[in-house]
Amino acid sequence: MAAKRRKKIIEAQAVTKENNSGKEMYDWIYSLIIALIICVIIFAFFIRIIDVVGTSMNPTLNNNDKMLVSGLLYEPSVGDVVVFKKDEYDPDKALVKRVIAVEGQEINMDFDKGIVYINGQPIVEDYILEPTMNKLDFIGPKTVPEGCVFVMGDNRNASVDSRKTEIGMVDTRLILGKAYFVIYPLSVIRVIE
Repeated sequence: MAAKRRKKIIEAQAVTKENNSGKEMYDWIYSLIIALIICVIIFAFFIRIIDVVGTSMNPTLNNNDKMLVSGLLYEPSVGDVVVFKKDEYDPDKALVKRVIAVEGQEINMDFDKGIVYINGQPIVEDYILEPTMNKLDFIGPKTVPEGCVFVMGDNRNASVDSRKTEIGMVDTRLILGKAYFVIYPLSVIRVIE
């Protein structure tokens, strides 16, 4: 009798263990699916990973850097590194540039001295590779219209930016977001300033 009872207890424990394993496996799969859905939502609507193509943002960004970009509740301000689309220039490519002036500000440049002026005052640009000597199509002074920004690459003499007619003033609705971090290559992970 006691042997039969022990046998039933052992069988019941085995069934319970099997049920627990199945439930545990279900819980793991369910958790992974939820995590995957959350990641997709975050990367589809809040954060993007964008590749830097070219050298127009040297020394701040290098060719093939990967950046985390977010447009969530973002309003452009002077000094931000932004990513935007400009279909008139290249519909297949996102451009990365620095905001130099925002709506209502007047921008002018002295290409002989390499100085950029905002509202008549020279700006401090410790992030650029070299002084701004390349005029492109710029004829100033210009006032940035409402809802737009004036952008330039940090590698001023090798950048196609708002100085070029095809880019011009950038409508803020075309800005995908601000670049916050370089996440690849791993050896240079950093905050973008």
